[in-house]
Amino acid sequence: MEIVALSKVEELALKKQKVYSQSRIRYLLRSMLASLFIGFGVIVAFKTGNLFYLESSPLTYPMAAITFGGAIILIAYGGGDLFTGNTFYYTYTALRKKMNGIDVVKLLAMSYVGNFLGAICFAILIYFTGLFNDHSVNSFLLYVTDQKMNTPWLELFFRGILCNWLICLAFFIPMTQKDEGAKIFTMVLFVFCFFISGYEHSIANMCTFAIALVLNHPDTISLNGLIHNLVPVTIGNIIGGSLFMGVFYYYMNTPNQTEEVVQQRKEKVKGII
Repeated sequence: MEIVALSKVEELALKKQKVYSQSRIRYLLRSMLASLFIGFGVIVAFKTGNLFYLESSPLTYPMAAITFGGAIILIAYGGGDLFTGNTFYYTYTALRKKMNGIDVVKLLAMSYVGNFLGAICFAILIYFTGLFNDHSVNSFLLYVTDQKMNTPWLELFFRGILCNWLICLAFFIPMTQKDEGAKIFTMVLFVFCFFISGYEHSIANMCTFAIALVLNHPDTISLNGLIHNLVPVTIGNIIGGSLFMGVFYYYMNTPNQTEEVVQQRKEKVKGII
């Protein structure tokens, strides 16, 4: 089953590359869509968590973590293109010699830029809704943002590694499952684990920070704090997805096995056509 999932990873990466080669604007828009979807998850998670945060409840983070799972469902089924997952897909496909290193860098850079632009757009939309203007609503969001922007660099780096390792698994493991309900449950469970563990996801942080920065925020929340967080977290995310997923799964599975499965899938498709 693992080999079958890896063949799907390769197919997905090549499909993304095809979209990029046909229209860079379309690829950019798909990347923006992913962070817009994450923005929905951020809003739901922090509004839910805030209800418990105001009461100093131990359920604050668990409730926020559960509701944030909606973001990954939107991305998986809504067609968004997420930078963090791409670090796994493109690295594995490049090791399989189906993509070259230059293309991998270009695709990752474009998806990161698109995710960043999407986060900015979502923050602007939220600003004009007025839904987070009241401190009684945004206090949990500002508290978490403050903590993230003032965490030591090295801690952020390793949290980034563990985060994307888990997030890539959240997309990869469901590829072996046929039941849609099981896929959704698995994805939400893995996202819950990432959120409740306190790991750092660069794109989720982009959305959270962008929203916090357009609100009335304390001086401890700033553009410098955003850079302080995103640089080590992004590097950690890249290592978590490319090394701990892409490289590990490539060397744990023989190329011949994967090639055989890919060929079988192609023959099956031809048979259906």
